[in-house]
Amino acid sequence: MAELTRLHPLEQIEAELAGRSNPAVTITAEPYVAMVDVRLPADVSGTELLGARLPTTPNTWEANDAVRAIWLGPDELLLTSTAHTPDELTGRVRETVRPLGGTVVDVSAQRIGVRLTGRRVRDVLAKGCSIDLHPRVFGRGSAAQTTIGQAGVILLALSDAGSVDRGAVDRGGVDRHDYLVLVRSSFAGYLADWLLDAAQEFSTEEFADPTTDPTSSQE
Repeated sequence: MAELTRLHPLEQIEAELAGRSNPAVTITAEPYVAMVDVRLPADVSGTELLGARLPTTPNTWEANDAVRAIWLGPDELLLTSTAHTPDELTGRVRETVRPLGGTVVDVSAQRIGVRLTGRRVRDVLAKGCSIDLHPRVFGRGSAAQTTIGQAGVILLALSDAGSVDRGAVDRGGVDRHDYLVLVRSSFAGYLADWLLDAAQEFSTEEFADPTTDPTSSQE
């Protein structure tokens, strides 16, 4: 049987995303990764899956070099992996959770990742996301099931509250933010278009250059 080629839902827009990126806002389509939805009894304290400690605090994520575990509910987790195929991830996780009374479902085709970095990313997200994204509230390790525009997403904070672009600090001191958005594949094109539109105002030279950004702090 011939193997089907998996087409990335943002393949047609990747060049535009790269061409319109700048230090203020960079939008990158992430490659496909293996994903499994895991259901476990509510008390999973101390449990690890493929070396990653499972988050027990609501709206957080934990990770090691190969696996990220995202809290979705008291008995539900999303595991993503760059080191395993979907079949490998499903099989290995199932070996661990079955004795605990858990279940595993391969959902690798369900979502795609979009990476957002830059000094003005929070301003872009604030146009269509209602949660407080200040790093003191939503810092590295935070996760939220929310909406951006009309798309339901899982939003992960990848940068620490104190994470900064050191080169930019030397030129005036501005934070550099880093987020991962997991969106359903059928909404990926809509989300990319929405983000490009929301980021349009930060594409001008004064926003792209930290030394001339009219809204950057100069301490």
